[in-house]
Amino acid sequence: MRGNGISRARFLGGAAAVGVAGVAGSFAAERSAAAGRGGRGGGVRHRGVLYEVITGESPATSWRADRMRADLRAVKNDLRANTVSVFGDGVDRLGATASEAAERGLNVWLQPRLADRPHSEILDHLAATGEHAERLRRQGADVHLSVGCEFFLFVPGIVPGDNALERVRNLLAGTVDLELTQRRLTSFISRAAKVGRSVFHGPLTYGAAHEDQVDWNLFDIVSVNYYSYFRRRSEYVAELAPYLRLGKPVAITECGTCTYVGAPEAGGMGWDVIDYETGEITADLVRSERVQAAYLSDVLDVFESMNLYASLVYNFVAPDSQHRPGDPRRDLDMVGYSLTKTLKDDPDDPDSDWHWEPKESFHAVARHYGRGSG
Repeated sequence: MRGNGISRARFLGGAAAVGVAGVAGSFAAERSAAAGRGGRGGGVRHRGVLYEVITGESPATSWRADRMRADLRAVKNDLRANTVSVFGDGVDRLGATASEAAERGLNVWLQPRLADRPHSEILDHLAATGEHAERLRRQGADVHLSVGCEFFLFVPGIVPGDNALERVRNLLAGTVDLELTQRRLTSFISRAAKVGRSVFHGPLTYGAAHEDQVDWNLFDIVSVNYYSYFRRRSEYVAELAPYLRLGKPVAITECGTCTYVGAPEAGGMGWDVIDYETGEITADLVRSERVQAAYLSDVLDVFESMNLYASLVYNFVAPDSQHRPGDPRRDLDMVGYSLTKTLKDDPDDPDSDWHWEPKESFHAVARHYGRGSG
């Protein structure tokens, strides 16, 4: 039975691109069955984490080259990932981060996310990012380009609303014309794919919400942002198995959960317990790094058992979601998905310097990736 959490895709009214097939038998039997349906064997090839490049809410939390370099060292040496998904906006920031990752021998998945701008600007930003990805590819780096992520949330004009939060609210209110939304989404995905192909000649994909309707013929890899929760591993396999039948490599381009008891059941909506006027958490949450670590360990094992192409954990660090020990209403790290917790020198000063520390989930993922690297 599916958990009660709401996935982002369910905003679209439950329209499914694929059906859910029942899978009987033990988890070991499902491993064999998944391989027979198109898994390549040997587990996941790209084991990685997402790394965001943004301006930040203050100069202190903005992208900085020195922090980025230190973070990528940790991604490779401490997290033991072989892949980093660089996402965000700003072609220079994206390019510098992708280049640094490639120089360190990491596989690079590059995904521009310029949000809430005119369509032409978003596509121009994609083209410039794709050109950088192509230069890296020609230099010998292992590079994938994703043309974007969940356009219905981040691209204006597909769903009513001035920003992602307003679009979420409109979708939840049930006031959106779903057929019109799907036509607009399909059109923009097609335009983005065309732009991506025009500048980049390596593997192309798109970060879709689970159950989005996408024409995967446009892309080389089927990519799913996956936040489902089940009590049994067999249920994850049953939900994901239909993607393998599409005949292309299947990548989990986002997965994760927040850092509190009950967060996995909330799925991709675990963050939605914040009053954005006060910046405080509105629910009575119990912080639990163990819950986050256990969920990631479970789903990463599932992805390995199905021999998926990639598993990318969302995300490495969230500078604007600081951890406040002993202050559960303002401990925004609880409702974030990062593997690290941000600690400011002065919690009440927006310009304060800060550092991150690994959570239990960081160590759990590192153990998992370390086993896969042998």
